[in-house]
Formats: sequence, structure tokens, C-alpha cells
Amino acid sequence: MSSATSGARARARVEVTAAIKDEARKQLAADGAAKLSLRAVARELGMVSSALYRYFPSRDELLTALIIDAYDSLGAAAEDAHAEVASSADPVRRWTVACEAVRSWALAHPHEYALIYGSPVPGYSAPDSTVESAERVGRLLVGIVRDAHRGRGVAVQSLPGGLRTEAERIAADLAPDLPPAVSMAMVAAWAQLFGLVGFEVFGQFNRVVEDRSAFFSYAATQLAHGVGLLEQK
Repeated sequence: MSSATSGARARARVEVTAAIKDEARKQLAADGAAKLSLRAVARELGMVSSALYRYFPSRDELLTALIIDAYDSLGAAAEDAHAEVASSADPVRRWTVACEAVRSWALAHPHEYALIYGSPVPGYSAPDSTVESAERVGRLLVGIVRDAHRGRGVAVQSLPGGLRTEAERIAADLAPDLPPAVSMAMVAAWAQLFGLVGFEVFGQFNRVVEDRSAFFSYAATQLAHGVGLLEQK
């Protein structure tokens, strides 16, 4: 097989794979992840099912690809927004910009957000191959706190004695170079960040919060303070 033929086949495979995933995302938007069907995707693309199975042998493999794409897209959005202010000495600003990028991505991609942070898909268990992509936002936020700790420092809150062991375990896994109390606060902030975003994406703020952009900016700043980040004077 010539290199030209091999290259053409590789390009065709990339194009067909992209088309399959695009159609699958349309199904997610219309029917939800639980009803994703390889046969339905093949039918909409004018393919026979056996041809589609050469690209994705099972529904779960297609779901995994969509999940990784969603995590990577979200992570890239947060990283790109943060890169524009990364030279700032103000860690609170860096933190809130990253959080606001998470919110903006989720509002622009609600069905993909639901895939990764909504209800579990019955019968599906995400494999370890999704972990690296899923950690991108978390790694970014930890990096901001780490930079602050190495620089002007962070405000470390005291922990109840009963949480010391758990905080030390979390710190050992998450960021051994950060104080255990800060690592525990980081986990709480991570959960609250996606809780805030999820409440807005899934309509839980209806008739409760009207100016949601301002509310989110306030909440993200409070999360920054909660992990010990200090405003630049």
C-alpha cells in the first residue's frame, strides 16, 4: 500500500469518526445518553451497522469517546481563558476567570455537560481512560493555589481534630506540597463549583437567581477565598 493511499484512508477514518461523534451528540441532545443507539447513528449517517462497528465496537466505546471529548473541550476552555490572565499576580483573578470559563462552556454545551456531570448512564461505567481528561480543570485550579502558596502564601484555616486524618490523606493524593486544610478546602470548592454550574444548567436557579452572571462571579470569588487565596493589594 502506497503512503498516499494509507494517508487517504487515515484521513477518511478521521472524517468518519468525527461524523459518527457529531451524530451521536445530536442524539444526546434529543434523547439523552441512556438512549444512545449505534444503529440509530448508523441509520442517520446512511451506514450499515457493521460498518459503524469498525469504528466503535460498542455503545460504551462511543460514550467513552464522547466523554473524553467533553472533558477535553471543557478543560481546554478553562485553560485557554486562564492563559490570558496567567501572568497576573492576583490568584483570585486567575481562579475566577477559570471558573467563569467552566460556566460559559457548560451553558454553551448543556448536553455534553449533562453527559459528564449529570445522571449516570444506566449500564455504563467510565473506564480509567477518562480520568486524565476529567482532571484537567482540577489540575488547573490546584496549580493556581500552588502558585499562590509558593508566592504570597494562602490563608490556612484550622481543621476540626476529627478531620485531620482525612485532610492529610486528601493532601497526599491531591497536592502533597499544600497544607492539608487547603487540600480539603480545594475538594469542597471543586464540588461547589460544579454544583453551582449544574444548578444553572439544569434550571435549579429559575425564579431564584435572576442576575446569574453576577451571582456566579460572587460565588466563584467566595470559593477562591475559601481555599485561602488572597486578593492582590
